[in-house]
Amino acid sequence: MRQAPEIRTARLILRPHRLDDFEAMSAMWADPEVVRHIGGRAFARAETWQRLMRHPGQWSLLSMGAWAVEEAATGEYCGEAGFLDAMRDIEPGFAGSPEAGWALRPAFHGRGYATEAMGAALDWADAHLNEARTVCIIDAGNAGSIRVAGKLGYAFEREAEFRGAPIGVYARPRAGRA
Repeated sequence: MRQAPEIRTARLILRPHRLDDFEAMSAMWADPEVVRHIGGRAFARAETWQRLMRHPGQWSLLSMGAWAVEEAATGEYCGEAGFLDAMRDIEPGFAGSPEAGWALRPAFHGRGYATEAMGAALDWADAHLNEARTVCIIDAGNAGSIRVAGKLGYAFEREAEFRGAPIGVYARPRAGRA
């Protein structure tokens, strides 16, 4: 059974999710500031629990997934970053391209942690995944994530429809970090 490898950066530790992440995760996914551009509604505790359970499953079955992001200096849970295959009903779709995603607790916004965490995740993906590209979907109003995506080498590819609303699809070629 494969699990997320631990990756250390200058300020962060990307590690497998643990059961003791649940309370911090639950608070993060219930925070209106976090979910404003990610579905627009707070996650119920049961939804966050399912999300926590999904992470080791993605690693075990797909050999990729999301990491828990921890601040190295404090050991505090910051959020999550990595990849997934959510089999989203997006038209047109992007099957075969891992979907990148990141979310941080508001206390950690504005520090460059999302760029640092996803930069490390993308370095890992470039070395371990054989796909030609990764993609991410970002709501047009999420200027912060659009900036992060640009720093990571993602470029706007097209607008698509997800759950009846427009969403931007951004793509990054393998080893394409700017």
